[in-house]
Amino acid sequence: MPDWTYHPLRGAAAAVLGRRRSQRTALGLLAWIGSRPAGARLIARGFGHRHPPRRLAGEVAGVPVRVRLGISVPPSLAREAVRAMPPLGAGFVEVAPVSAADAETVREAAAGRSIPLVVRAGDPEAEAALKSHVDGFTSGDEPLVVRVSDPSVTAAATALEEPGAVVLARPGVLVEAGPGWFARVTEAATPTAQAPVLRDVGRDPRRWPAWWWALLVGLGMTGAGLGAAAITLGPVLLWYDHDYLGMMLQQLHAANHRLVHFLQHDRITMAGTMVAIGALYTGLAVGGIRRGWPWAREVYLLSGAIGFPTLFYFLATGFVEPLHTATALVLFPMFVAAVRRTPQAPRWRLAPEGPEPERRRALTGQLLLIVTGVGLFVGGAVISVVGLTGVFVPTDLAFLDTGTRTLQAVNPRLVPFVAHDRAGFGGALMAAAVAIVLLSAWGWRRGESWVFWTLAAAAAAGSCRPSWCTAPSTTRTSSISRRSTWASSRPPPACCSRVRTCVPRRRRCRRTDDVGVRVPEQIKVIGFDNVDESAFLVPSLCTVDVGHDLVAERAGGLLVASQRQPTPG
Repeated sequence: MPDWTYHPLRGAAAAVLGRRRSQRTALGLLAWIGSRPAGARLIARGFGHRHPPRRLAGEVAGVPVRVRLGISVPPSLAREAVRAMPPLGAGFVEVAPVSAADAETVREAAAGRSIPLVVRAGDPEAEAALKSHVDGFTSGDEPLVVRVSDPSVTAAATALEEPGAVVLARPGVLVEAGPGWFARVTEAATPTAQAPVLRDVGRDPRRWPAWWWALLVGLGMTGAGLGAAAITLGPVLLWYDHDYLGMMLQQLHAANHRLVHFLQHDRITMAGTMVAIGALYTGLAVGGIRRGWPWAREVYLLSGAIGFPTLFYFLATGFVEPLHTATALVLFPMFVAAVRRTPQAPRWRLAPEGPEPERRRALTGQLLLIVTGVGLFVGGAVISVVGLTGVFVPTDLAFLDTGTRTLQAVNPRLVPFVAHDRAGFGGALMAAAVAIVLLSAWGWRRGESWVFWTLAAAAAAGSCRPSWCTAPSTTRTSSISRRSTWASSRPPPACCSRVRTCVPRRRRCRRTDDVGVRVPEQIKVIGFDNVDESAFLVPSLCTVDVGHDLVAERAGGLLVASQRQPTPG
């Protein structure tokens, strides 16, 4: 398990299982997963561990190792350690001390290993029994082997700076520091260069670095989200929306007085999510990719790999939005330029170690953010599925006070239009959630304040979006008249029989729900002369269509007929 679950949850695990049993359970779980090729890759990639630099490679007892950083365990832990330590970043495992009685245990641990295994034999008989089963033997007094029992990352990284030096951690180090200790020591011991600045970019786009292209994508997403918000709070629909629906905004409002606000809510949430993605991409570009963090590129790549394909949701919804398509076509080549190469030179600067209690409190916050991101991903997946299938959930139809078939009867293209907005929002939410989860899991380090500000900016963009359209009376639309806007935001009381009579006397009227009268069970209200405002009232008002054209036609017919009849006497 990673540090962000090990430290926050180990107290609860110890209370349930006991301290020793919980530790052995954690080690056994890592060993079980790490013994499988796919599981080892999952741990190595999921924990954010990367290949150590070449300067940390060397030899231990004449055995080549990828990194001069290992762990020394007793024979009772050898089998689990050999399978669990490689994905965590250890370069080798030492089993010590080993007697002749432990030979069989060590042979079983060495079978199928993927990491060098050395043994410190306690007697010649044990060495002879294991010579053909292990990679080498240590004596315990090698001058370049530093055995550490203190979980200090700085001390271990300093020891690795000496050429040929080997650091061996005792099991208590991982118990105290957590499974991420190897990766933290490797990062601290990695030589880094100065990070590039803006003046190093140059004017030739062919030589722009990956982080600059990534920054442009982030800024483009932010601008697109702000533009979508401006459209939603202004005209709501653009010309191609009107062309696809064959309806103007006033007609939508007349069909259902809550429909426009429903569309605004879906679209403003999409706009807020786009701004949040832009904030995440901008932070990853400047704070991560620019400084050579390999995981930053992977976060960027995985998030974009989910977000950009949502353009093809139109294959299910049937509605192609030109502005969405144009934005994707402009930003996608920049995205490819940002992720096509892995960062080569590390350019980060690690902050010195701080108090351990402070780090553990930060790990609790890290766990909470990861859980939040997972919840957002699940929510985005559900929204996408709903948008591509049923489109509406019961609360949507309760708010609209109508059914899907009624909306389809109003306009067959109305439901696919809503589906496009809803499914697109779900896909964008999943892309943002992946970035939040992986940035929190891989980028959480002391001194990396840009991670905090990136997540804070994304949270601010996401948390502000619903409040922009929750009050329909404050929404201004250019194509709805003042009268219909008043009628939709402050409906006339149901006790009044006619809208024109109620408007100047609204203070003396009382709503039926205020006095406990049920409509239409106890009272029915009807208008006259086909009152236009009847569509905007809550509850809806029935009205009589007098049919002036028919009345005029019948009156004219009677008049003509009377002239044709002879006058009596």
